[in-house]
Amino acid sequence: MKTKTVRDIMIPLEMCAVVSQEATLLDAIVAIEEAQARRDRKRQPLRAVLAVDAAGNIVGKLGQLAFLKALEPRRDFMKDTSRLASAGVTEQFMSSVMDHYRFFQNNLSDYCRRASRQRVKDFMHPVSENIDENATLGEAISKIIQWECLSIPVTSGNKVIGLLRLSDLCQEVAENMKNLSE
Repeated sequence: MKTKTVRDIMIPLEMCAVVSQEATLLDAIVAIEEAQARRDRKRQPLRAVLAVDAAGNIVGKLGQLAFLKALEPRRDFMKDTSRLASAGVTEQFMSSVMDHYRFFQNNLSDYCRRASRQRVKDFMHPVSENIDENATLGEAISKIIQWECLSIPVTSGNKVIGLLRLSDLCQEVAENMKNLSE
């Protein structure tokens, strides 16, 4: 039996939601809905949009959390709450700061209207890591854990050809475990 590689379980680039980094968040939402319509129904739904520069190179990812953060851009000063927590800042203190600045006090529609016009480049996570299409699933698991990410661009040479998602990797592990227990 052939050992599976990243290429065997990745989402091919043509099945991913892709927009310009200059696109609006509304454009990104439309792109992900269109990609959802094309997806294999046996796989988990798509939850991220890839951003490209003017030359067509993948330069960032925009996930669900980024969409939510775009609703209240004033909270940027509290970007990395995990760092604050490790520095001894309590959850109670962070909550009081949130209350003080009155985050999310307006109507959700107002936040959505403003966020829909924001640019993808302002909220995307720059892509700095990737994995080769021929990497083993063991290597993929190691990288996902090391980078603590939900997806990694898959490359062939220097070109991005797809996206490896945590959900697909977990599904593969689960199937493997079930097959071994039979």
